[in-house]
Amino acid sequence: MSLQDELTDVKRRLDDLARTVERLERSLTQSREDTPRAQSARSPEGLVTIPDTPYDSSLWTDSDDEGLGVRDRHAP
Repeated sequence: MSLQDELTDVKRRLDDLARTVERLERSLTQSREDTPRAQSARSPEGLVTIPDTPYDSSLWTDSDDEGLGVRDRHAP
């Protein structure tokens, strides 16, 4: 395959990609217009209040440090 043929093929594929993205954008716009809007204000029943007080440290006893492994052990 010559360089010119490869460039022509790349251009064709880029054009196909651009058309596909345009169709996807139109489809998303249409689906957003068809979907009813979510309520602007959430109901108080769905909210959870998190206190500012510190957590009890006993909750974390014997837990692994996420991403670091088990305490008192070295990484392999």
